[in-house]
Amino acid sequence: MSRVGKVERTTRESSVYVEIDLDGTGKVEIGTGVPFYDHMLTALGVHGSFDLVVRATGDVEIDAHHTVEDVAIVLGQALREALGDKAGIRRFGDAWIPMDETLAHAAVDVSGRPYCVHVGEPEQFNSFTIGGNYPFVLNRHVFDSLAFHAGIALHVRVEYGRDPHHITEAEFKAVARALRAAVEPDPRVGGVPSTKGVL
Repeated sequence: MSRVGKVERTTRESSVYVEIDLDGTGKVEIGTGVPFYDHMLTALGVHGSFDLVVRATGDVEIDAHHTVEDVAIVLGQALREALGDKAGIRRFGDAWIPMDETLAHAAVDVSGRPYCVHVGEPEQFNSFTIGGNYPFVLNRHVFDSLAFHAGIALHVRVEYGRDPHHITEAEFKAVARALRAAVEPDPRVGGVPSTKGVL
């Protein structure tokens, strides 16, 4: 069964198309107009082993915020669509990712109940812009929007780190690996992995 989600969303601030194949091999085609975000979404697709297409245009001349957040919204919607009824998946996944001096952890429950906990980022970087185009403070917006629109519980924690680039990249890679584990088919699960019978 194909586990592909395709979602398009257009507002006065952005136009976004996302396609995700949960059973892919990490092939990516990313273009958002925000170069560092492209780098992070590429990491998400490659390390999640998802085939991922993201095409977005937005008012980046004003700020990256609208485009970054809107892409996260549509990515979450596409992920939810690709998951279907969630039968046969592992449901839970987590990953620890070291990146040089940084260590990040992500845990995922494909529960149908959206929730996001995002802790541990050093507050001194909240006004920092990575690569001159991606405000560090947007990380929380990305993970909040992804969790809410995908219908997942997502916990992202930075244990330590001193480079905003490394911190952000470790978080995205941890989320990718945790999602990969959570959405993988489990040969021991025949139906929906819930005592309620639905997720």
